Amino acid sequence: MTLPAPAGQDLLRALAPQVLAALLRRHAGAFDACEDAVQEALLAAAEQWPRDGTPENPRGWLVTVASRRLVDLVRSDRARREREERLFLATPQSELLGRPADAGPDADRDDSLALLFLCCHPALTAPSRIALTLRAVGGLSTAQIAAAFLVPEATMAQRISRAKQTIRTSGLPFALPGPDEQDGRLREVLQVLYLVFNEGYTATTGDGLTAPALSDEAIRLTRLLHRLLPADAEVTGLLALMLLTDARRPARTGPHGELVPLPEQDRGRWDAAAIAEGTALVERALPTGRPGPYQLQAAIAALHDEAPDVAATDWPQILALYDLLLRVAPGPMPALNRIVALAEVRGPEPALRELAALEPALARHHRYHAVRAELLTRTGHTPAATQAFRRAATLAPSLPERRHLTERANTTAATTADMANPGPENGG
Repeated sequence: MTLPAPAGQDLLRALAPQVLAALLRRHAGAFDACEDAVQEALLAAAEQWPRDGTPENPRGWLVTVASRRLVDLVRSDRARREREERLFLATPQSELLGRPADAGPDADRDDSLALLFLCCHPALTAPSRIALTLRAVGGLSTAQIAAAFLVPEATMAQRISRAKQTIRTSGLPFALPGPDEQDGRLREVLQVLYLVFNEGYTATTGDGLTAPALSDEAIRLTRLLHRLLPADAEVTGLLALMLLTDARRPARTGPHGELVPLPEQDRGRWDAAAIAEGTALVERALPTGRPGPYQLQAAIAALHDEAPDVAATDWPQILALYDLLLRVAPGPMPALNRIVALAEVRGPEPALRELAALEPALARHHRYHAVRAELLTRTGHTPAATQAFRRAATLAPSLPERRHLTERANTTAATTADMANPGPENGG
């Protein structure tokens, strides 16, 4: 997909969900055809706007082109010809340039929110929700999504196709869920956006530690959701968490792409503007009621970002927040992160004792073994620490993490050897 200048790309991606929603309002039940037509319209805009100029009504232009593409798609399918007049000819083409008569002033807001809920429906698998959200709401092409996740385009196309087929065959409605269902469904939307961000912040595949395009897109979509639901504290908390975490990205890698752990990062390279915005969002969200998991994680991230160095970090407050987080949203990963804070507050020995209880749940996760290795190093058990670092390296999903953990294993092993064979330089 040939893209126009960055400003044009941003406009197309912002308009994509609005255009898809406009088609879905008229042609409910044809999600797959509507989404394909929108992608065709985005492609046409990417090719024509840089040459001919951006139209006066970009949204209307896209709706018109997408509607015509939709007619063409239906006409090309003989099995649907009988539906053509009912679906399309009843709508005058002149109406396609403006807002539908039945759409109130909040139509775009409600439609964008309904589209997010539809793409993140629990009937879809987690990978399908992510792919469909990035394509339908984010306006990314299949090739762009495939490249971000380092999978073949054909694989991603199949994933998106299966998701659209599920929507078609299951009859999932393009509508906001009812009040009783909305809170639960909103958690699905937040989880999808969080997963997209995490994949961008620490890629699970490939040679790079990060996939910035994914984390940037997750932040953009979460900003959209925050504009749609500004009073929701967990939406605010998730946006704050992303900003506060992503602020460290410039310092997370060295000149050759190597991983730089938090204690060694140059905090002067952290994004001060993102930290200020994220901190303000946390302070706005926390007093609104019982804090949820994203608000609490954002508060923890803010404490890390506000500290001038690791030694000055308010570890007791972080430990208290993790204790609260585990009551609100228990799980092995928050428990592992709490153990890191516990070691800073009470020392490595009690942390190691609590860590042992997590082994059944996290025995196949590299972070469990990496944390264990660091704690063993601090207690002087360097041979066991070396083995734990090597185990972590074999389980790490990305090349930079594997290299970093292997280097830590080699350094620890060298320390063990020096202790076993003291020379003049070691005081022997």
